[in-house]
This record gives sequence, C-alpha cells and structure tokens, in this order.
Amino acid sequence: MRASFVWFDLGYTLVYQQREEAYGQFLRERGIELGHAEIERAYHVTDKLFMREYRGVLGRPPTTFMTWYLGVLNHQLGVSFNLGEQRQRLEDIQNERGKRWIGFPYAKSVLRELKERSVGVGLISNWDGSARQVLQDNELIEAFDHVVVSSEVGIEKPSPRIFAHALRLADVAAEECLYVGDNYYDDVIGSAKAGMDAVLINRFGQLGIEELNYRLTVPTIEAVPELLSTHTRRQLL
Repeated sequence: MRASFVWFDLGYTLVYQQREEAYGQFLRERGIELGHAEIERAYHVTDKLFMREYRGVLGRPPTTFMTWYLGVLNHQLGVSFNLGEQRQRLEDIQNERGKRWIGFPYAKSVLRELKERSVGVGLISNWDGSARQVLQDNELIEAFDHVVVSSEVGIEKPSPRIFAHALRLADVAAEECLYVGDNYYDDVIGSAKAGMDAVLINRFGQLGIEELNYRLTVPTIEAVPELLSTHTRRQLL
C-alpha cells in the first residue's frame, strides 16, 4: 500500500518523558544502583501490562493510578518502598528536572520525510488539553495537517468514532491511511475497526507483547517511510 496519509499517536510514539532518570535518582538516594537499561525495560513491561490488562487506565490522570503503577514497576525491578512516599518523591524529582515531554530525536526527520513525499500527516491521540503545546514545544506542530485530540473531540481510542472523525476532517478514505502507535489495544484494534491498517511501535522486539503475533511491529517510527513502499494491505479484523 502506498498510503497517502499517516496518522500518529503521541506519547511514546513521537514523544517521551525522562522517567527512568527520575527513578534512577530516587534509587541512588536510597543507596541502590540499577542500570538505565534495566529500568527502561521495566517501565516498558509495566506499560504493556497495563495496556493489556487494565485498558484505558494509562489515559487517566496519573494521580488515579500512579501508586498502583509503581507497585507493579517496583516488582519488576525487585525493590519495595512505601508507595505513597515514592510517588511524591518521584513527582518532586520530575518537577525539579522540568517535567515535560521530549520529542524522540528522529521524530522531526521522519515527519519531514513524509511531507517531502507529499504524504499527509496527522495526529490522533488520547491526551488532555496540553497536546498541542507538547507538539509546539518540540517543534513538531508545523508538520501536521490535522490534529485530533480526545479531550477536544470528546471521543477516545479505541472507539472507531475518533478515527472516523479524523478521516472526515482530512477528507481521506481509511484505505488510504496508515496509523502508527504503541498501544495494540487502543491503536491497532481501534484503527482497524475504522478500516485503517496500523503499525505497532514496540521498542524491545516482542518484549511485553509476547501474547501478540502482529507482523507490522517495528521498534520506532523510523521504519514508517520504508513501510509505505513495501506494505501490502490486508484485513486485520
């Protein structure tokens, strides 16, 4: 399929937070040393567990689930703390460091390449009112033809209605589009129900998604331009 429009998720597809650094600092303050890669993989596995078992939770305000999330994360790393105190200290560290979302180093270049190939670029994200500011802060906003944010339209992924809304906005058919995101249950299933094909982002191969056998899985969005030339449409659901 030579898609004429590519839609992206936002968090951990285009942007990320330096949460591993904050967690590492928290550990060092308590005399514990764990490598960045080990912490990163534990966060990844915890994310995927929540996406699979507790769908929709990660899209809620962090205050509603972070203590629970940290308990699972700590278990992955074999450590244990007072969860309320840990949550508060991590929040303080992140505030001290400047709590913000940072664009992956390749995000701008991939979006630019798509634009140079006359491919439409859009965003469909479950996010609060800060989504456009996150794009602006990372100099990504200009690359997008259309931005669809759940908090603005009152619909969330995986509902096919949010994807249908985006298609109407861009005046394109689902068959012309490719969706790219890191949450199989929100992104792949949701977009498939709307008639789109999807690329699943998973930075560590099959880690955390061992139950899936999804062939269009890549580590980063850097693979997307090539996929536009090599991918053949197929029925997902």
